[in-house]
Amino acid sequence: MTTNQGVPVTDNQNSLTVGERGPMMLHDVQFIEKMAHFDRERIPERVVHAKGAGAHGYFQVYRSMERYTKARFLQDPSTRTPVFVRFSTVTGGRGSADTVRDPRGFAVKFYTEDGNYDLVGNNLPVFFIRDAVKFPDMVHAFKGAPDSNIPSASSAHNRFWDFISLTPESTHMITWLFSDRGTPKSYRMMEGFGVNTYVWVNAGGTAVYVKYHWKPKLGVQNLDRHEATRFSGVDPDYLTRDLRETIASGEEVEYELNVQLMNINEELKQDFDPLDATKTWPEDKFPLIPVGKMMLNRNPANFFAEVEQAAFCPASLVPGIEFSADKLLQGRTFSYADTQRYRLGVNYLQIHVNRPLVPVDNNQRDGAMQFSSFVGSVNYEPNSLASGMPKEALGGTQYIHRVEGEVTRRKISLTNDFKQAGAKYRSLSKINQEHLADNLIADLMHIDKPIKKRVIENLTKADSQLGKLLAEGLEGLTITKKPTRHQR
Repeated sequence: MTTNQGVPVTDNQNSLTVGERGPMMLHDVQFIEKMAHFDRERIPERVVHAKGAGAHGYFQVYRSMERYTKARFLQDPSTRTPVFVRFSTVTGGRGSADTVRDPRGFAVKFYTEDGNYDLVGNNLPVFFIRDAVKFPDMVHAFKGAPDSNIPSASSAHNRFWDFISLTPESTHMITWLFSDRGTPKSYRMMEGFGVNTYVWVNAGGTAVYVKYHWKPKLGVQNLDRHEATRFSGVDPDYLTRDLRETIASGEEVEYELNVQLMNINEELKQDFDPLDATKTWPEDKFPLIPVGKMMLNRNPANFFAEVEQAAFCPASLVPGIEFSADKLLQGRTFSYADTQRYRLGVNYLQIHVNRPLVPVDNNQRDGAMQFSSFVGSVNYEPNSLASGMPKEALGGTQYIHRVEGEVTRRKISLTNDFKQAGAKYRSLSKINQEHLADNLIADLMHIDKPIKKRVIENLTKADSQLGKLLAEGLEGLTITKKPTRHQR
C-alpha cells in the first residue's frame, strides 16, 4: 500500500497523534491525502438520468448502408464496432428505485474508426416538449420542489401535472408514459428510440431524414403498476441487478437497430411536422429497415469509472450523420456536453470510457485534469514551426442545408398535438387501455381539481372515450370536449 505519491504506507489503522491519546498532527499527510480524496469522491450527479446501469459490447451491421450514408461503421458486415451502453431513469436521483414510472434513457456510444458517435435516446419514441428552450422548466416541474425538495414522482403531483396540463404537446408522451411502457420489466426487454430526427448523407451528398429504433431480441415486456410499486420496495435496484447478473452468467443481451427513412422532399407533405419530437412517423408510410445488431456481453469492472463517468452528447457525430433542424435536438447539442464539462471537467473526453479509440490531435491545451503530454512550442494553426501539423483533414462531401427566413421566436404551425395521442390509445389492446386509464387515475387523484380538469380536457381531445373513463374514475368532474384549433 502506498500514498498517491507512491510512498509506502506502513500503518493504515492509526492517525499520527501526540502520544497514544493526544490530538492529531497537521503534518499527518497520509491522513490528509486520504480524507481529502474521500471528501471529493462524489461528483455532482446528473441533473437528469442520474441513476444508470451500463454494459460493453459491439455493433455489427447486416449489410452496407452506403446508399443512404457514408458513415464507415455502417458499411462492412464483418466489422464489429465496440460500444458502451448506459441505461437510466430520467427524473429520479442516484438513490431512486429502478421501477418507478419514468422514461428510461438508452444511450449508445459507438467507438468507430472515425471517432466516437453517440446515439442518445429513450425507451419511448416521443418526448414531452418540441423545443429545447422549455427543457429547464420541464425538469424543474418534475424534480424536487424548491420549498420542500419533494419530487413530482413521489407525492407532489401538482407540479408535474400543472406543467403537463399547460403543455398540450406533451399529451402524446403521456399516453406512452402512463401505459405499462412507463415501467419496463428489464433493460433487456425494452425498446430504444433516437427520438429526434437526424440526417444521413451518402458519398454523393444526397441526404435523407432518419429515425432510430432499437428492438430487443427478447421482445418488449413491462411491469404493471402494482408490480412496479412492489419492486420499488423490495428490490429498488431490480433492473440494474437483472442486467448485470444476466451478463455475468455468460448470456449476451441483443438488440436490433432499425431505421425509418424519409426523403427530405416529403417533409412538408405530412399532416404533422417530421422534425417535431412529440410525433412518431407512421410505419405504414415509413417502414422499419433492419440495419444491424448490438450485442452486450461485458459488465463494467468499475461502476464509477465506466458508468458514472460515461458522458454522452447528441453532438458527437461522425461523417455521414448530421443534424436536422429539430428544435429539441438543436438545443441538446449544446446542453449535454456543457453539463459534462461541469460534472467531470473540461477534459472529460480524456476519461477512458469517453476516449475515442482513434488518435486525437488538435491544439486544445491545459484545463483541469489535463493529463495528456504535449511537447514543442506550437499550439496554434496555421503554423510552419511544426511543419503545419496538426493540419486539417481532407474534406468530405456534406449535405448543403439551404436556410432562409426571418429570425424569430415562433411555434411551428403544424402541431396536431392530440391526433397521435388518440391514435396511440386506440392502438392499445383493451387490457392495456384499462391499464393506461387506471395508471392515470391513480396519479391524478392526488392533484388539485383545476389542474386535474385541464389534464382530462387535453386527453379528451385525444380520445373522448379515454376522457370519459378518467372523468368517471375521478368522480365529480364534468368535462366538455372543446374543439382544437385544427378542428375548427
